[in-house]
Amino acid sequence: MKVIETATASPHDLTPQIREWIYNGMDCCVTAEVLDVLLPQLDNHTAATYNFSRDLQGPVLEMRVRGVLIDEARRVDVIEEYYELLDRLEGQLEKIVGVGCGMYDFNWRSNKHLHELFYGILDLPPVHRGGSPSVNRDALERLSQYFSATQIVNHLLVMRDLQKKIGVLRTEIDSDGRMRTSYNIAGTNTGRLSSSFSEFGTGTNLQNIEESLRSVFVADPGYKLAYLDAQQGESRVVGALEWNLGDGRYLDACEGGDLHTTVAKLIWPRDVPWTGNPRKDRKLAERPYYRHYDRRFMCKKIGHGTNYGGKPRTLANQAKIDIGLIEEFQPKYFAAFPAHHLWHADVDRRLREDGYIINLTGRKRYFFGRRNDDTTLREAIAYDPQGSLADILNRGMLNVWRRRDCQLLMQIHDAILIQYPEAEEDRVIPKVVEALRTPISLDRGRDFVIPYEVATGWNWGKFDEGKNPDGLKAYIPADKRKRQQKVSIMDRPVRRVYRKS
Repeated sequence: MKVIETATASPHDLTPQIREWIYNGMDCCVTAEVLDVLLPQLDNHTAATYNFSRDLQGPVLEMRVRGVLIDEARRVDVIEEYYELLDRLEGQLEKIVGVGCGMYDFNWRSNKHLHELFYGILDLPPVHRGGSPSVNRDALERLSQYFSATQIVNHLLVMRDLQKKIGVLRTEIDSDGRMRTSYNIAGTNTGRLSSSFSEFGTGTNLQNIEESLRSVFVADPGYKLAYLDAQQGESRVVGALEWNLGDGRYLDACEGGDLHTTVAKLIWPRDVPWTGNPRKDRKLAERPYYRHYDRRFMCKKIGHGTNYGGKPRTLANQAKIDIGLIEEFQPKYFAAFPAHHLWHADVDRRLREDGYIINLTGRKRYFFGRRNDDTTLREAIAYDPQGSLADILNRGMLNVWRRRDCQLLMQIHDAILIQYPEAEEDRVIPKVVEALRTPISLDRGRDFVIPYEVATGWNWGKFDEGKNPDGLKAYIPADKRKRQQKVSIMDRPVRRVYRKS
């Protein structure tokens, strides 16, 4: 009787609960109808991708449910440390702007005050975005070239970074002291997972947590973390594609050493005291260069950008490098690896003739932009390395999950974070590394495997003997380290009153 009454009633006469039931039922019915139409359209490639995506639901759901333990006391300490630094910089900036510019009521968080300071009092040439003067990061970096603005801009950029870090650290965690994220298996066109806050409105996108904030993420008591990072993954895929086109020089370079440090030595041949020792040169390339990035990381961006058809001006702006260095570098780079041009031409041909690309792992993607447009071509060029690496990593992650030797905590684009009983480290790590191996057969009998760098510790930050002895350190069998810091585990998060940012 109630069903009949519900079916004939006006929506306004239904209770909120019944309306939700009806909405949910319709959602399921429409989804089923769509599925029945889509399934017959699947071919061998798209069907394989669909089945693989369904298989990933197991490990993804487990990571979403488990979350990662947060050391609450360390989180509070880091937040207070950042606030102290922010207060000190704020006081310095108020003196600079007040005494130097006569603007004693200056509020650095106010765009109105920033416009008044830079484009009014200092009378600097406006930097426009969308037709209007801007004070975003890019605009401030361009304004910093003027002597009168340099110190002000330097303070502002650091303070904005600190404010952003504090915001991330203040992200709400769940009542069991864990931070969770929600992964979307079908969230991108390439096959990479995307993430955001959890289903309960807590947590955040854990795939973009920068290095300086990671030490608050810790292993459960009795467990230890391992971070397994695909080495030069996208570059190696490019090398594999070019091998199949008949030229193996780039793949040989990737497999023969540290490609990104080699690129850094090409770009800064005289600015860094290179030694010729691979390990020492990598450390030199990993010294801080711009914000929290090092030269080696910037060269990943330059190398990838050049691989994907990036122009000097665009790459110089992204990497914060003088355009002349890029213009000098790219001819050397293409001379060393001429198959890049061959690969670009092959993608262009397939895009124009077919309108779709099937990548190294068999994932098929249609491109609906203009096939003769440079933007569509660059998107198609980047698709195979990014999508193939995502599939390779996720296949390995699925293998790890099925073996049950450890607990999956996070997937971070080209890496995974796991935890395992610390007493079983030397049994677990080799098994996980083996499970991550997903060989792909290339032309002419060559097997392609992406290696992983393994670091272990009790928190997600980098090891530092003085500041972070429990951080991640390159895995060595029979590690003698012991957990140094006791984790602050509470029934509920600390309810500290933080200052408003």
